[in-house]
Amino acid sequence: MTAIEAISVALPGTPLTNDELRATYPGWDFDRLEKRAGVFTRYVAAENETALDFAFRACEQLQAQGRLRADEIDALIFCTQTPDHIMPPNACILHGKLCLHPKVLAFDITLACSGYIYGLQLADSFIRSGAAKRVLLATADTYTRFIHPGDRATRCLFGDGGAVSIVSQSENGRGIRAIRCGTAGKQYDKFMIPAGGMRVPCSAETTRETVDHSGNVRTAEHIKMDGLGVLSFFNATVPCAVTEMLVRNGLSIVDVDLFVFHQASQLALDSLRVALNIPMQKMVYDLAEVGNLVSASIPVALSRAFDRGQAKPGQLALLCGFGVGLSWGTALVDL
Repeated sequence: MTAIEAISVALPGTPLTNDELRATYPGWDFDRLEKRAGVFTRYVAAENETALDFAFRACEQLQAQGRLRADEIDALIFCTQTPDHIMPPNACILHGKLCLHPKVLAFDITLACSGYIYGLQLADSFIRSGAAKRVLLATADTYTRFIHPGDRATRCLFGDGGAVSIVSQSENGRGIRAIRCGTAGKQYDKFMIPAGGMRVPCSAETTRETVDHSGNVRTAEHIKMDGLGVLSFFNATVPCAVTEMLVRNGLSIVDVDLFVFHQASQLALDSLRVALNIPMQKMVYDLAEVGNLVSASIPVALSRAFDRGQAKPGQLALLCGFGVGLSWGTALVDL
């Protein structure tokens, strides 16, 4: 069995508050936005900060704690959709900055909100197969770079930051009990950036601003999110995935101590809690201060839940991520 041995979090230095945004956009209905998003502050990367920087800072914290030794890492997985370069992968650069052994395999995966669970699946598979004993899983993004300042649907929701987890062989028979992931590729266009890749390269046309029926401003090079479509899809999909995971493992909602969903929005979390009939005290809400952190959302929420005493060693937690792809993943984990 494998276990999440440690998590370290790194965020930008200065939060951007709703009061600051309100001063810039007095016409936005912040009472409604705060109620739906549940976000009151978020951290925005400085112009010279990248996802790689956040991952490296998180690693430095683990090193300072004596929990990360370069000679004990066998694999490095970096989940991000905002890499420093088109190539090489962030994982290779982080490998060099940490002075890891040449035999350490290192690669990126480009998932977003489900990326942490997919990363755990990969790490768990490496360890169970004997290919690795300790895996470094980095999840970091600077999603605010993809957001048009005039798009209130996303501007108020997302933040930047990262987390690094060490996944290793369990020493006490407790850890990751089960993981299941899924994909609905036909729904890919509900959450995407239309331009900037090889299919639609950046051009003068892709920088042209458009305004949607709700008044949100963006270009083809910014995030285009069908908020209601995404919410509707995952309200139909995620409860079924969670229920299936519990049934397959002979469990029910009562048996789980803590539910850590991707921190998509207040509305999304409330919808899932009601649909699954989860008691409020078992739900982790970690949106208010940091916003939606994409691939780092779940590990940051879990780490901060430990900090405030909501999460405790020995608890059984269900982790669930969902988003871009569209994709989702669920894991049962002994904390």
